[in-house]
Amino acid sequence: MTTTAPQTAAATTEQTATAATEQTAGIEQTATAATEQTATAEQPATAAVRTAALARARARAAGAEGLPAFDRLLELAEGERAVAVRNVPATLPCFTAHFPRHPVLPGVLLLESLAALARTAAGPGAWHLAGVRGVRFKHFVGPGDQVHLTVEVNEHSRQRTECRATSRVEGRVVATVRALTLVSATTTREGTA
Repeated sequence: MTTTAPQTAAATTEQTATAATEQTAGIEQTATAATEQTATAEQPATAAVRTAALARARARAAGAEGLPAFDRLLELAEGERAVAVRNVPATLPCFTAHFPRHPVLPGVLLLESLAALARTAAGPGAWHLAGVRGVRFKHFVGPGDQVHLTVEVNEHSRQRTECRATSRVEGRVVATVRALTLVSATTTREGTA
């Protein structure tokens, strides 16, 4: 069988079109790969910082007896502000004795949640609670409530952080702290070696 010139030209055009399509696809794949490499080069740094901050927040969220001081971190700007949520389940052991007929979350547990959130807001490092001033408990917190905790940093240095804290249930303020002071674990205090 012999091929005519029009058939040969059509085959050559078809091969050229296929080669051009493959070349275009190869360029698009290379461009996509380059974009992904650039994006992944930027993302790990940002993702690593975010992951490290969240890991520190989870570690600091542990309160007394290993129970979490807050359940979910909503906002974190280290050295400035932190917002979290604490759910108050009816199964907390404190409700059996505090008080049996009218269960109320003890204020010290609410204060502990605010202190844990303040440690998170203070940023990296080991922070210890040094003092609390101007604590006001305005309403009861009971089983089934969801407490929104907010901590704003007023003063921040390497050795000391002072915060203002507020907790709300359904938009109503249930407790405020005028000054919650944290000190760095490396700071030597008066009267200690």
